[in-house]
Amino acid sequence: MTNFLKITTLIALVITATSCKNESKQNASDTLAEASQQNEKTMNILFVLTSHDQLGDTGEKTGFWIEEFANPYYTLKDKGANITIATPKGGAAPIDPKSDDESASTEDTKRFNNDEETQKLIANTKVLSTVNAEDFDAVFYPGGHGPLWDLATDETSIKLIETFNSQNKPIAFVCHAPAALKNVKSQDGTPLVKGKKVTGFTNTEEEAVQLTDVVPFLVEDMLKENGGEYSKTEDWGAYALQDGNLITGQNPASSELVAEKLLESLK
Repeated sequence: MTNFLKITTLIALVITATSCKNESKQNASDTLAEASQQNEKTMNILFVLTSHDQLGDTGEKTGFWIEEFANPYYTLKDKGANITIATPKGGAAPIDPKSDDESASTEDTKRFNNDEETQKLIANTKVLSTVNAEDFDAVFYPGGHGPLWDLATDETSIKLIETFNSQNKPIAFVCHAPAALKNVKSQDGTPLVKGKKVTGFTNTEEEAVQLTDVVPFLVEDMLKENGGEYSKTEDWGAYALQDGNLITGQNPASSELVAEKLLESLK
């Protein structure tokens, strides 16, 4: 009888230990799952596009450059990012017709041209003044000549970039989009780009497209005048720089590099 009790007690202890072990494993598994979900938290990224569609007094149209929007958009979206698109005026963001030429075609522009859902977002952008930096993890500005006329002086955009910067969130710009930094200040009141490594559309690239005398200012000159440590590669080559939370790309070919740096900054 004594042996029977000992055996029964031993079996009960083994069952209890196994149950606790299984429960511990389940708890550990739940903890790992929760951690994984936190690590895979959705990235919320704001894209700011121009509302300006007139190319100076030439009578020609301008706007944003498709490739500079499309490549970063799909690079980030395919990684699960939630993207909001805004413009100073809201509504339809103007597309630079030259960026829809066959000569400017890429896999990403082709994808955009077949993507009715994203085209609808471009046709119905949010008014920039209605968005809040607190709701986003980063902000990205595609280029095209449009930003030279509106985003360079838009007070809402200027304050938005300053807020993102003060929160040390990634702020990214490609090609002509660094024009939006023209009047942006750091917290100490100096130009945000002062002392920072930056790039943007070059003077020689602007000359090549014969718009030096049309645009209100040259991106390269502006960045240098504001104290930026400007550098570049050969015209039309892919080139992007990151200095802290500031990411800049030289031209349309640099869009992918900017998107990759932005994605890496959000990991």
